[in-house]
Amino acid sequence: MTTAREKKPAAKRSRSRRPTASKSSSYARWSGRVTRTSNALDLREGVFTLDDPHAIAKSLLRSAQRSRRRKSEPYRSAMSMLTFYINRAGSGLGRRRRGILERAKDELRALKPRTKARHPGVHDR
Repeated sequence: MTTAREKKPAAKRSRSRRPTASKSSSYARWSGRVTRTSNALDLREGVFTLDDPHAIAKSLLRSAQRSRRRKSEPYRSAMSMLTFYINRAGSGLGRRRRGILERAKDELRALKPRTKARHPGVHDR
């Protein structure tokens, strides 16, 4: 006897996955190209290899403030660059280095210029 709600076997989704790129083919990746050719910020050489999170944050923010080619406010550009670097490094980023860079995000948030507090419930028109 069959019920009104018979379970059908789940259809397998066909996922086309790109083969894992080797280091030599990293030039084909858009993120690698962005890192090599982007001129959005003139970063200090080796800024992401520094061991002091505060120094990383200050350097990124300083670079963003000096740049005239950025499209958003300096804080946002600096945070975007740091996040982009962390995400691009992926699992190749060691636990210690990732921790330093995550703390640099916190330091960058602390350096963010504060705007006037808005009152809850009051909207600009």
